[in-house]
Amino acid sequence: MKNQKLELTWIGKGNDQKLEPRILIEDPKYSFGSYNSENLLIHGDNLLALKALEQNFSNKIKCIYIDPPYNTGNAFEHYDDGLQHSLWLNLMKPRLEIIKSLLSNDGILFISIDDDEVHYLKILSDEIFGRSNFLGSLIWEKKKKPSFLSNMGSITEYILSYGKNAKYSPPFIYGETTKGKKYPINNAGNGIRILKFSAGSVYFNLKDQIIEACDMSGGNIITRLLDRVEIKAGFNVNAFRLEGEWRYSQSKLDEIMKCKEKILISQIPFRPNHIKEGGEPKKMKNLLSVAHYEMSTYEDATKESELLFGNSEAFDYPKPEKLIYTLINSVTNEGDWVLDSFLGSGTTAAVAHKMNLRWIGIELGAHAISLCVPRLAKVIDGSDQGGISNLLEWKGGGGFKFYTLAPSLIQKDKYGNDIINPTYNANMLAAAMAKQEGFRYDPHESIYWKQGKSSEKDFIFTTTQFITVEMFDRLAEELQPNESLLICCKGFKTECKSRPGNITIKKIPQMLYGRCEFGKDDYSFNIINLPHVEPDNSSTNEDEISIDESTGKKMKSKTNKSVSSANEKKEDESQPSLF
Repeated sequence: MKNQKLELTWIGKGNDQKLEPRILIEDPKYSFGSYNSENLLIHGDNLLALKALEQNFSNKIKCIYIDPPYNTGNAFEHYDDGLQHSLWLNLMKPRLEIIKSLLSNDGILFISIDDDEVHYLKILSDEIFGRSNFLGSLIWEKKKKPSFLSNMGSITEYILSYGKNAKYSPPFIYGETTKGKKYPINNAGNGIRILKFSAGSVYFNLKDQIIEACDMSGGNIITRLLDRVEIKAGFNVNAFRLEGEWRYSQSKLDEIMKCKEKILISQIPFRPNHIKEGGEPKKMKNLLSVAHYEMSTYEDATKESELLFGNSEAFDYPKPEKLIYTLINSVTNEGDWVLDSFLGSGTTAAVAHKMNLRWIGIELGAHAISLCVPRLAKVIDGSDQGGISNLLEWKGGGGFKFYTLAPSLIQKDKYGNDIINPTYNANMLAAAMAKQEGFRYDPHESIYWKQGKSSEKDFIFTTTQFITVEMFDRLAEELQPNESLLICCKGFKTECKSRPGNITIKKIPQMLYGRCEFGKDDYSFNIINLPHVEPDNSSTNEDEISIDESTGKKMKSKTNKSVSSANEKKEDESQPSLF
């Protein structure tokens, strides 16, 4: 049948939520370090937070790592991991869909998962990303000693990897070879093989994933794997020793060069795994083991967590910094964006920060404040010398801004009528309406009605005032002939609809009806808050009162004194940012 397709089905599939695109509000008392930093730590439901990021970060994130709850049926201290199978799939699907939209065209997604859901997650991810964009499964050796409490002593977990577009995905490269060593092709004593390229034949371009016909006489071929190959008079003069299999014979290569001007990356005449001359990068193997990578395990990660937080607050089953570093480092360059929407204790953000990458971390639990904030503060002030700090010679620097999700824009009054949430001030309302209408919130420094724009000539103005004909006409006069304006207001004179001018006027909240689900704050994986632990009197930490989002009860959480004190002056000098 033409319309038949292979897919995974489950109870509730297709009942997709209409998510409200919330704005994010900075809470300066938890922001830390350089105020010019672009790094974001977001406290709130991760599905709503991902939706909040979509407008500003679509197609911009180079690498996303997530470590979602594994749905094992076990209850953990920091989150409830026992969800019904269908519910787990319903929770993963919308998150993966937004994650795909956030990835850059050459971006990579890594998902940690274990045996309980890996096969269902693979099929779900194939459906969302396309099976052709599955880049492989990495297997992590998570334990040094197996547990014999189950039928099989499991010591591994899976990491699924997907590209936004496999055609543009970079090769996974994790490090350098040992300098000075010499290896023949395939490490099998085959000697050095030199292929002859005809004049004007090949140019490798991994970014665009094509080989373009061009004159390479005396020129260079640049790739991340080959570093530099110099062609003179049709020959590769460097005669690199390559590990990997030659794809074609010389006669086949000559035949291809005669017939094709452009060749897809999958048709490259040879695809080496890596160069065995000293110092060149190596291609990643799919087994991330202690033996091959000196890879850290859960035991090592637990020690890292205990060192950072103390035995009483060590996070359940944290991922080691070395593992996250190996993954992220294989596909990013300095300055790229990295995202983790299940941040946990903050490992991904800590690693990305030490690597001089820009990062976004999202965490709903109270440990966003009690664990992530002080941990990242230690990274920034240089006092965190665990994990990969020695490897990267990390001494500190940088900063991050701490954001929370704004409350729902529309709520019910005591009579059941829809009203604009009274907690929204003028700036919040303007930012929220800009996001709702697809405009970028960017208030003009002197023209009050230019609060946001969708292009250089198309603007939005949100006001709680009643718009009269006189006000409408005044705005129309201020518009340049090639400019347009959308006015969002609580009410307006009916005659405004028929007035001349390149202005559209709409009434809120009526204009928002049916767009999204207002008033819902929790799409979570039943994440619960950390229990309070009394601090040591000698500790540099202090207790602060926070509100449990799920129960509304007051609770204590621990934050580092240096976070508050270092930012007191900044709070007085700057306004919280919105986006």
